Amino acid sequence: MPRDHGGNLDAAVARYGAGDWIDLSTGINRRPWPVPPLSQAAWRALPTAAAEAALVRSAAGWIGCAPGRVLAVAGATAAIQMLPRLLPGRRAAVLTPSYNEHAASLAAAGWQVSPAPDLAAMAGADLAVVVNPNNPDGREWPPEVLADLAARVGWLVVDESFADPRPDLSLAPALPGNAVVLRSFGKFWGLAGLRLGFVLAVPDLLARLREAAGPWSVSGPALEIATAAMSDRAWADEAVTYHGEASLNLDRLASRAGWQPLGGTHLFRLYHTPDAGAAQDRLARAHIWSRRFPYSDRWLRLGIPGHAGEWDRVRAALRS
Repeated sequence: MPRDHGGNLDAAVARYGAGDWIDLSTGINRRPWPVPPLSQAAWRALPTAAAEAALVRSAAGWIGCAPGRVLAVAGATAAIQMLPRLLPGRRAAVLTPSYNEHAASLAAAGWQVSPAPDLAAMAGADLAVVVNPNNPDGREWPPEVLADLAARVGWLVVDESFADPRPDLSLAPALPGNAVVLRSFGKFWGLAGLRLGFVLAVPDLLARLREAAGPWSVSGPALEIATAAMSDRAWADEAVTYHGEASLNLDRLASRAGWQPLGGTHLFRLYHTPDAGAAQDRLARAHIWSRRFPYSDRWLRLGIPGHAGEWDRVRAALRS
């Protein structure tokens, strides 16, 4: 199954040339949390149980659940790849269109994967996968609706990689016993290079995931940085406010360019364009990289510019 992703800036450079690129193809926060100098222990020593426990407490406080339901992993993608080999069953339903790594990882593990256009179509599956809010169209479901879905499937995996600005959507505070929530650290905090994520589930499943991941799966620098970042509520509040306003501003600019806003999240927006290839080319000639999708010749996704200089370049490219 194909694995098509954003962040392929090498392809943009190869086609349009090197330069000062603005990568809006990923939905990663372009105003990252400011990383302070790290301790020598973070670099020189193997990660300790105490450091991991501190991160789990910080993450649980931010997400709103008990620390005993949280496991730190080397990126949400690591969990997406491990879970199909640990959960029972063979019939999976994946909300579609959505983040394609879920279906690809399930198929690679031998699951029979059926695309589902809505939640009703997922009933009876051994495993159901929902991204909330959804990538790329921003569809969202309240936690009580997902809890009802959990009662109608074997296991429910809810990918909340873009839910940090929307705690009202999270299933984590009242997690059903057969549900798994995935969180990505790198997107909202803008530090994707740390390769850090979280799995929220019952302790038995977390223990099996920990065994599958092996020792020291999260680096010392990642533990130290994320522990501090997820406790910085002032920065997080500012980031949510900025992106809430900025996403509406980007929609206005796109509408003036003749594109129809289709939805999105605080960190990215999706547009219906007359021709996605031409729209991407238009931006790329200004060294602004965007995201297209193999299943649509009209859809184009843009992340949120991070500062005034980036906004000026995006505005000029859309006017050209």
